[in-house]
Amino acid sequence: MDVTSLRLEICRVGRSLFERGYVHGTTGNISARVDEADGGGFLITPTDACLGTLHPQRLAWVDAHGEQRSGDRASKTLALHRAIYEAEPEARCIIHTHSTHLVALTLQGVWREDDIVPPITPYYVMKVGHVPVVRYHRPGDPAVAQQVAQRLREARQRGLPLRAVMLERLGPNVWHESPSAAMAVLEELEETARLWLTTRAAPLDDTQIEELRRHFGARW
Repeated sequence: MDVTSLRLEICRVGRSLFERGYVHGTTGNISARVDEADGGGFLITPTDACLGTLHPQRLAWVDAHGEQRSGDRASKTLALHRAIYEAEPEARCIIHTHSTHLVALTLQGVWREDDIVPPITPYYVMKVGHVPVVRYHRPGDPAVAQQVAQRLREARQRGLPLRAVMLERLGPNVWHESPSAAMAVLEELEETARLWLTTRAAPLDDTQIEELRRHFGARW
């Protein structure tokens, strides 16, 4: 995707998330890698921007070192996004929201430190996978980037690369190969949190999860 199309796609995804209540006010942010052929670096939504009213040319464009090239001032979560990109070569887009059920989950209590919700549906296993929680730090705290990067390295060493981490009291960070694919991960994660909060359903058993691995290549 060229940089012009990428700008438009970020704005489209941001508006969709805002209109459907995944973000509110000026919370949340989106970033994406820019191909080297188009100048490299990253696009990221500006600090205190409303995802529902993004303007393509006002997105912050930063280089690989985080130095701003153009656009409005980059989101204060830039350091966290850069840490994820560095630790996860497959990540092309990152979305952070304050999604209601996921934040509520951290207030009420997650299932486990390395899995905020149990694998209660096949699509959660296939589309999301393991999601660890990172305990509370103030927004923009550099320690969060370090802890998330460490979580990603540990998961890769176990052969279970992550697609999301959950920041306690703040919300999820999810990533994938494009803005639309990252949005799909977020949607599945938020829906699973809603289902578990309202049902406390038992997880799929080992035989059922192995079947998902065998038939669909689920990374669980």
